[in-house]
Amino acid sequence: MRGIVASGTVVLVILGTGNHLWWLAAVALLYVYATQRRGSPGTPPAGAGTPPPPESYRAYRERRDRQARWERRYRRERPFEARRQEREKSR
Repeated sequence: MRGIVASGTVVLVILGTGNHLWWLAAVALLYVYATQRRGSPGTPPAGAGTPPPPESYRAYRERRDRQARWERRYRRERPFEARRQEREKSR
């Protein structure tokens, strides 16, 4: 998509040497591309490393409880590894 917009802009700028309306068309093309790019779902938000806020408190509690169950199961199935991790965390 970026290549198509870039080549279209170059063509409009070249055509704009004789008529300034082509320059305006090139600027409009870049503006539309920039505004559509910001709102597209494929681009991550600025804080992509942080998880989105929970939809509701119930959803938050369900995720928290699920995580706690997995942690308890991990400690139960791998006691030596769990103790080693606790020792490293306390250091």
